[in-house]
Amino acid sequence: MYYEWQHIITFEETNLVGNVYYANHIRWQGSCREMFLRDHAPGMLAQLNQDLVMVTTRVSCEYFNELFAFDEVSVRMRTGAVTESRVTMLFDYVCKRDNGEELMARGEQQIACMLKKNGKTVPTPIPKSLREALTPYVNG
Repeated sequence: MYYEWQHIITFEETNLVGNVYYANHIRWQGSCREMFLRDHAPGMLAQLNQDLVMVTTRVSCEYFNELFAFDEVSVRMRTGAVTESRVTMLFDYVCKRDNGEELMARGEQQIACMLKKNGKTVPTPIPKSLREALTPYVNG
């Protein structure tokens, strides 16, 4: 099972050649992650406005084919490894084509949950609401 965020590519996201600029894939990972929080762990949003911080510790993307303006891409997020304070999320970038769907890229992102304390950030366990929201999406 995966969480899916839909996106239609605009000219703003393309380069001079006309294909999507590679860094946008990373931006879309962030958008997908944020919409997941909004949809499945809204309590986290209040915590993030207080003392909780989600720090991205690692991000990657492997590209298989090019995307262009007005392509419809689905960013599908699954839960990878989970430790006490870190979560790895796995992303598939799927484009709708006339003959079905095509896997365009695959990415990964690791976040660490931290608390702001006395001007420093220190590791903290993943909040229960986030852990529970991620459970159905564990990579299987």
